[in-house]
Amino acid sequence: MRFATVLRAGAATVLAGGVALAGLGPVGSAASSHREAPLIAADPAVDNTDLYAFVSPERAGYVTFIANWQPFEDPDGGPNFFPFATDAAYLINVDSDGDAKADAVFRYTFSNVDKRGGDTFLYANGPVTSLDDENLLFRQAYTLESSFHGEPWKTRVTGAPVAPSRVGRATMPDYAKLRGDANKRLPGGWNTFAGQADDPFYLDLRVFDLLYGGDLSEVGRDTLQGYNVNTIALQVPFTDVALKGDPKRNPVIGVWTTTERARTRITGNSADKAASGAAADIRTGERVQVSRLGNPLVNEVVVPAALKDAFNSISPDKDAGIPAVVARVTDPELPRLIEGVYKVPAPPAPRNDLVEIFLTGITTKANGPIKADLNSQLNNADVDPAAFKPSEMLRLNLGVPVTARPNRLGVLAGDLQGFPNGRRLADDVVDISLQAVEGAAQTGTLVDALAAGDKVDANDSAFGDSFPYVALPNTTKASSPSAPGGAASSATPAPGSVGGSVDAKPSAFESGSGMTAVAVGTAALAAGLGATLFVGWWRRRNNPLS
Repeated sequence: MRFATVLRAGAATVLAGGVALAGLGPVGSAASSHREAPLIAADPAVDNTDLYAFVSPERAGYVTFIANWQPFEDPDGGPNFFPFATDAAYLINVDSDGDAKADAVFRYTFSNVDKRGGDTFLYANGPVTSLDDENLLFRQAYTLESSFHGEPWKTRVTGAPVAPSRVGRATMPDYAKLRGDANKRLPGGWNTFAGQADDPFYLDLRVFDLLYGGDLSEVGRDTLQGYNVNTIALQVPFTDVALKGDPKRNPVIGVWTTTERARTRITGNSADKAASGAAADIRTGERVQVSRLGNPLVNEVVVPAALKDAFNSISPDKDAGIPAVVARVTDPELPRLIEGVYKVPAPPAPRNDLVEIFLTGITTKANGPIKADLNSQLNNADVDPAAFKPSEMLRLNLGVPVTARPNRLGVLAGDLQGFPNGRRLADDVVDISLQAVEGAAQTGTLVDALAAGDKVDANDSAFGDSFPYVALPNTTKASSPSAPGGAASSATPAPGSVGGSVDAKPSAFESGSGMTAVAVGTAALAAGLGATLFVGWWRRRNNPLS
């Protein structure tokens, strides 16, 4: 397969081998999980939205994790705007040995300083020029702790300032300065940031309206244009997360994020609370996991409604034992729906190609249909194959060299640093992943019919070329649908930005050559948004599907 050839040529650190794994079973987590489950939809402050993991392009030997929470933050959403929850913990988890348990955990907790009292409803009562400006009446700080291999937590920083919600230009005339002041360099070379940012995920998400209106009329609009999220960004050396501290022998890591809330929530008479100055509610007791996130759109569009809340509560080491979810991946729902609506045949089940893509990572050692190696912990020299557990997480090979000119189509375009080998901010996970939904993973050839994508090819705001990379928060929300092609399609990331180029499809893609998209995404998105790329097919041929 041509895809396998590309992988072998481009990733010298990846190994070969052959170990069969039986009884694979997934439970996905939810990157791009914007209000994906009933319970978490009612608790947006702790709702994971997206996870990104990539080799830092401007800093050799360092990896960056970007994790987002609280979807659909409207820039006009005052007076309280969008603080991190103070009764929760936000965690970034890293598995280096493939046992589906975290070997490194980074935990963020937050506190408030609220000076508004009974005097004002304003977030700030004058121009804010610094994070400690007296005009900023509401502010947050955080503590970052780490734990390696189950050892006691170690405090890395406490009282670090959070970049505030961006109220507007009159209140925060130089928000870029506030953002810069919130970036912190810690001992060990770590960089950390917490604060509001533009939502970097871009796509047309109107698949829920009977697959884009039932006639492909609802396409080409960036659903998340103009919205913000709460972002945590962390940059650490490879040696802190690689197995045995040796990224040369063991370059592959798996990453997921979780949020934990206290188990018990106590509420009382609101009038009594207002009179006493008590908090709106109180959470007590042991924390429990309420949200989880790995690869894009798994919980949102693959997991059925009855399983979504439970799905958010489990850890990756339990993934292999959930038969109900296994069935949703090996025989995904939406390809069959597409066949019913648009008469495009669904690939036959079982979809073992999708199992390998996001449960084991891409490796010949899984004895799967993809005869290539890229981003499975099984490729680490010091991993015990007997202890390996198939599980859903975002996997990244730290040894793949940084791409001089990144391509938004990632591995599909021969850019091995791109999704699904980790995820950069500008990787077009929709266009990449949906190549798998109609069988590219099983045939070994690109599905030319899906080449035009969802017509949203870039974020509406340019990404930065240095930590924390995310764009500044929006001050206004899009008031009308994007023009055909997506309003974001004209945006160009800054030179050297993560994800870099937003070129049109590369020549191999345009020519319909045999480069397979077999390993180009997660089963989640591939199974969940299959209708999207049919938009491009229909528009190119100027004929409705029948």
